[in-house]
Amino acid sequence: MSAETRVLLADDQPLVREGFRRVLSRAAGLRVVGEAADGAEAVAAAQRLRPDIVVMDIRMPVMDGLRATERILADDDGVRVLVLTTFDLDEYVFAALRLGASGFLLKDTPLDDLVAAIRLVAAGDCLLGPSVTRRVIEEFARRPPRPAAGSGVSLPELTARERDVLGQVVRGLSNAEIAGELWLSEATVKTHVRSMLGKLALRDRTQLVIAAYESGFVASGAA
Repeated sequence: MSAETRVLLADDQPLVREGFRRVLSRAAGLRVVGEAADGAEAVAAAQRLRPDIVVMDIRMPVMDGLRATERILADDDGVRVLVLTTFDLDEYVFAALRLGASGFLLKDTPLDDLVAAIRLVAAGDCLLGPSVTRRVIEEFARRPPRPAAGSGVSLPELTARERDVLGQVVRGLSNAEIAGELWLSEATVKTHVRSMLGKLALRDRTQLVIAAYESGFVASGAA
């Protein structure tokens, strides 16, 4: 990814897109390279413009944001999707995350936080708004434990130190924060995260968090 982060805005409301464009145009290192008013336009624009980040609304005409996200990420060309919506509903959260979205924020998020979120996702991290993180945790806590829950047998490839790092990733900590918690260098934390993603064949930290919950790792008290 280049030093300049190229952003595509996908939202069916022109005023919303204009507001985002104005804010992002003032942010150093970010450039809006295109806009889309529906999911089909977003897919076509992503293929044509090859942005680094797509800021994707969920409810749009012609093709919704979830289907557009799936189509864009299926190309596997390094584009990341940050889902931004007014609808704080589990069905959207889980669908977006499982499709490979790297972040999920609500539209009432302060605009400065949107800029920070784009930079975070561009750097390869994942991001969930606090209310979304809480709902994810509550949802998985309600589900019946899987047979392997708590045993750790579903994540056999991970070393003890990688499990330590995974526990902190699940808490939503950044690499720098994990380094402070575990008395490691930030570079070492990054190495462990990359190693886990490779071993588990996962795209990013968001999918790593989901895998931790679905494997029963969190129920074991690791987080």
